[in-house]
Amino acid sequence: MPESADANPTRHDSTFLVTATDASSTVLRDVESGQVYSLEDAVDADRLSIIDGTVESKPPLHVVYELTEITATRTVDIETSIEPPTANTKQIAANQAVGEITRKPRAGAGEIHIITIPEKNSTEAVADILDDKVTLCERAARLEGNRIEIRSAPGVVAVRYMP
Repeated sequence: MPESADANPTRHDSTFLVTATDASSTVLRDVESGQVYSLEDAVDADRLSIIDGTVESKPPLHVVYELTEITATRTVDIETSIEPPTANTKQIAANQAVGEITRKPRAGAGEIHIITIPEKNSTEAVADILDDKVTLCERAARLEGNRIEIRSAPGVVAVRYMP
């Protein structure tokens, strides 16, 4: 005879991004798997906050979750820098086709994503990147970053994920 779902509730430990929240509920997304968890109750966290913790499904249907443990919370600062990309970043961008991305470790900790863009579109490219804050924050969470800095110049955008 199969075990009752109540005897074996779903429990998941991970890093989550708050993708939506209101007075009565919160939606979390696991930053590694993309799995979405609808919480039965709202948590005290703003949209785009990062939560390290545990969710458990609620009986009897196990389709709604409860955040049962929080080990850490943080937010990510996102800024556009007036500093241009480094000479090394510009060289990498020059050696790849438009639309390509190179990911490289940042000195110390973090990662830099170097995107080659059409020379006349750097302002538009930065705006497009900033429009997708959910993706930026998910990547920062995966990379254990607390700050994102975007630098641009004609032909290149560098997204720097930093501690």
